[in-house]
Amino acid sequence: DLDECAASPCKDHQYCLNTDGSFSCKACDASCVGCTGEGSQKCKTCASGYVKEDETCTDVDECNLPEKICTKENQDCVNTSGSYKCVCSEGFEDKDGTCVQT
Repeated sequence: DLDECAASPCKDHQYCLNTDGSFSCKACDASCVGCTGEGSQKCKTCASGYVKEDETCTDVDECNLPEKICTKENQDCVNTSGSYKCVCSEGFEDKDGTCVQT
């Protein structure tokens, strides 16, 4: 078997998987910018919104940062994978960018 992966035939956001007589390109984990294999522990660099902890790219919980990011009145922060979103608190709804009581 010839290791086609030695020639790095895959794109930047993929890793090469050598198979018997061939190879395939697989997508890197969402937490990676470039990778050497499957999973968040094989990242070359962590994607935005992720931080390297114990050799693994882990989601940053922006909602638990010391500085509040959802600063509008009656707004809550919801952590998402690699990011966050600001939503109106329970009992409030978004009216032209302001959270008003429902």
